[in-house]
Amino acid sequence: MEKQHILSARFVARESLEDDRQLDRLFVRDLVLACSIGVYDHEKEAPQRVRFNVDLWVRQSSGAIGDDLANVLSYDDVIHGIRDLTAERHFNLVETLAEEVATLCLANQRVARAQVKIEKLDVHPEAAAVGVEIERRQESRAPVNVHRLPTR
Repeated sequence: MEKQHILSARFVARESLEDDRQLDRLFVRDLVLACSIGVYDHEKEAPQRVRFNVDLWVRQSSGAIGDDLANVLSYDDVIHGIRDLTAERHFNLVETLAEEVATLCLANQRVARAQVKIEKLDVHPEAAAVGVEIERRQESRAPVNVHRLPTR
């Protein structure tokens, strides 16, 4: 499979919820992986370049972060989770892949909201990308047996 490219991944500013709890926003930008995806026979023959953009609104830990990686949700865990998910099987639809990435992220109880954008990069020569963007919230997810992001 093609080497992935990580252009940026950062932990950014805080946002408040209606009940005044603060959320941190973790994001992964422009992660490109080779994925087995598509409904057509020619798409099933070889992996395609797929770009992932993920925004997660994460509940603050109850204690101080203390400059310790163990006290935050790491973007490395998100990237490894996506990489593992896409390496496992073929996906027919970008919508299915986006749902599974959102489910993966929301399996961590600290993640309150996930926004996932999936783009196939080499489908139409006239378009830079085609894809889907979804947003899911913790309360809207039914419990399922999925990959889990590590909880430190």
